[in-house]
Amino acid sequence: GPLSERPLMEVRLGELHSWISTRSFSAQGLLGAVQRAWGSYCAKYIHVKQGGRAGISMLLAGYCLLSYGWNYQHLKRHRWRKYH
Repeated sequence: GPLSERPLMEVRLGELHSWISTRSFSAQGLLGAVQRAWGSYCAKYIHVKQGGRAGISMLLAGYCLLSYGWNYQHLKRHRWRKYH
């Protein structure tokens, strides 16, 4: 099909620049991309017949990494140092 209708995982490396230029970077386009990503994540890991703890644990690990990234400057200033 056309390049603009292909998902990211089906785009070849040489076509990546052209594919990115067809994307919409407006607020509505970005919101739609986030909704599609969340829907595919839920379909693959959360809403399955015999699901395990993988989906929830990946979500929790992502939150921990994101929270650490947000608080890194604060943590870096307040950590105890052996030598001043």
